[in-house]
Amino acid sequence: MAQEETIRLFDTKKIRVVWDSETEKYWFSVVDIVQVLTESTDYQTARNYWKVLKNRLTKEGNESVTNCNRLKLQAADGKRYLTDVADTEQVLRIIQSIPSKKAEPFKLWLAKTGQERLNQLQDPERSIEQAIKDYRRLGYSENWINQRIKTIEIRKGLTDEWKRSGVESDLEYASLTDIMYRAWSGMTTREYKDFKGLRKESLRDNMTNVELMLNGLAEAAATEISQERNPQGYNETAAVAQEGGEVADAARQNLEQRIGRSVISPRRAVNFTTPPDELPLPKQKDDLDEITSIDE
Repeated sequence: MAQEETIRLFDTKKIRVVWDSETEKYWFSVVDIVQVLTESTDYQTARNYWKVLKNRLTKEGNESVTNCNRLKLQAADGKRYLTDVADTEQVLRIIQSIPSKKAEPFKLWLAKTGQERLNQLQDPERSIEQAIKDYRRLGYSENWINQRIKTIEIRKGLTDEWKRSGVESDLEYASLTDIMYRAWSGMTTREYKDFKGLRKESLRDNMTNVELMLNGLAEAAATEISQERNPQGYNETAAVAQEGGEVADAARQNLEQRIGRSVISPRRAVNFTTPPDELPLPKQKDDLDEITSIDE
């Protein structure tokens, strides 16, 4: 299965989703959906709810449970675990088994998610447009959003270069990323997330503008160096990743000397975004339709 794991939003709640490009089908994390429908603030409570419901449905011979797949998805601790996932048809059946006022809006969200994917396959630019809308709904500033979208483009260029250099496994990609983070920030990805008090959340989505720019500089520098030197295999690529991080580290130290403080910040998104319920109401009909129809 050619997998593309992403985070989709429903009423600002994160749902882990995997797109299978071979079958052109979405797989949704069942526990994440249960947490939304039960309006639970605790992930473990949602897991227990699903465990009980799954057992009941299995005894009833419900195919929506017996045919559920399990995929490795990233959890709150940053590690990947086998997780129950369901396709759109199975999710609709599960929804029927959970009394929830969110049921109908969630069905609309499912339908909209599927249509968006078809549109994005025809026009990849729509993916970027959707990401911008999502960040706006979460309260990020336009300046931050512009920087974040640029870093996504830079990251894609770097991973393409890594692939060309012969890097293949997820473990190697994670290791190379750690090398760059450590080179410019002094911390691995996990240490950086701990520093910010993050668990399941994306590190980049919780970086300040300056942190995003420094990380983008590290990745852009690594891409340029790699294209010039044409490294082969993990070891040579790791050396390039280290140099890319060092370029950003030099810029960080230069800036810190000038402002007299560290730019590696414990601040996270909650500290520099506007809560969704405090955002101004949209004035254009299109924007209003997007919100009332329950987007991600």
